Amino acid sequence: MASEAGVDLLLVNPGGRGRIYQNLGTELAAKEPPIWAGLLATHARRRGRSVAILDANALDLAPADVAREVEALRPRLVVVTVYGHNPNASTFAMPGATDICDALATAVPEVPVMLLGGHVAALPERTLREENVDFVCGGEGPITIDELLGALAASPQRPELQKVRGLWWWDGDTVVQNPPAPIVRDLAGEMPGMAWDLLPMDRYRAHNWHCFGRPDRAPYAALYTTLGCPFTCTFCCIQAPFKSGEAAAGLDPTKNSYRRFDPQHVVAQIARLHADHGVQNVKIADELFLLHKDHVGAICDGLIELGADLNLWAYARVDTCRDAALLARMRQAGVRWLAIGIESASETVRAGVDKGYRPEAIAKAIGLVREAGIHVMGNYIFGLPDDDHASMRLTLDFAKELNTEFANFFSAMAYPGSQLYRDAIRRGWPLPASWAGYSQHARDSLPLPTRHLTGAEVLSFRDAAFVEYFDRPEYRAMVQRTFGPATAAEVARMVAQPLPRVHTAPRPEPVGAR
Repeated sequence: MASEAGVDLLLVNPGGRGRIYQNLGTELAAKEPPIWAGLLATHARRRGRSVAILDANALDLAPADVAREVEALRPRLVVVTVYGHNPNASTFAMPGATDICDALATAVPEVPVMLLGGHVAALPERTLREENVDFVCGGEGPITIDELLGALAASPQRPELQKVRGLWWWDGDTVVQNPPAPIVRDLAGEMPGMAWDLLPMDRYRAHNWHCFGRPDRAPYAALYTTLGCPFTCTFCCIQAPFKSGEAAAGLDPTKNSYRRFDPQHVVAQIARLHADHGVQNVKIADELFLLHKDHVGAICDGLIELGADLNLWAYARVDTCRDAALLARMRQAGVRWLAIGIESASETVRAGVDKGYRPEAIAKAIGLVREAGIHVMGNYIFGLPDDDHASMRLTLDFAKELNTEFANFFSAMAYPGSQLYRDAIRRGWPLPASWAGYSQHARDSLPLPTRHLTGAEVLSFRDAAFVEYFDRPEYRAMVQRTFGPATAAEVARMVAQPLPRVHTAPRPEPVGAR
């Protein structure tokens, strides 16, 4: 253990963007601020701790660079956060975290290191056994960090680790699992926002599509207005960090992890970002922003009063896009994009995962959003359990009919912490050979097989579908009309970016294409 600590806590956001996105990570993908690191820093500060954040991803730091920074700072505790900028991203951030932990173990073995995040909470014992770290966190993080710092400060050589809730650690050759820690309920008092002053704000940039028709992708910020999620989709791992603490409190973690930040605090953060850093491009990272009308309305009213030329995007569901008046307020507040989960156009496929909406309901919701002046990013999933070539073609053709301003095509992945992952383990389905392979864009990406297709067949269809969607006269004309010729040229460059894959399969002749 470190004997003469500098800062109490150093939070490290790992890099490894190249393995996650391949060549897309150089220019097209966003560089997002590590939201959870910023929230954890605020919580620790409120408990009187001194804190620093090292964003290796934004600063393009190699693991050896991170080790040198740790050696200079001499923190009492290093916490490598692998939450990612969405729940699924936690798993494929693990290779970058592994490299950093290995470098720290070699260069500064006396500094204790903990891994924390969604992937870690989903697989805490496996993570402790596989990774070169002293501790892992089995839950959300803030309480565990605070109690571990207290134990390390009270007795650096022999800390009372058994008292630290949510901690997994080694007692000799034995893995010890402590009782779980509760999640933070008093967001306003304990974790009201991010520690923006600890982040390199000049290094963040938005996704290319987020700024279609606008001159600059930077400066950029991302934040939560809620934490957790009230839903339990089979392919999502959002509940992993929250489940243990809620279960210990006798609560249902699938229903009680969802919390809302004070709208005034949200507006104050955006106002500060705009005033101090000139931020206009903002991602609202909530799993579902457009849910509670009073919450959304209060934030919109504050942003309207702010009067900044904001460019926000957020997630919505088809069934939450029915209030034309609220959508109009959102657009007035600066919401220019909504990402809407469409998933599949096949009724059979949707029924198999208890997810999705009928095509006519989807078309109506998207029409209302567009009538409000808000652009739509349609999210689709290929490779759900009942998918075959015909059903995936049906989904792609429906996406082309909707012709939304942008579209994301995902392959179904069994992310640790999701029901699909538990099903895959139980049934022996093939999974990626590395954590990087859980990335949609990685070279060794491997989706789940369906009842009819291999994972390689799903991936090949997905990659071809991406090109087919964006390389159409109807889409190019709409983009040029909506955003201008510069954006049309940007789309052409995007489509031309290759994604080499290890797992490939011939794509069949189009089934029912039109």
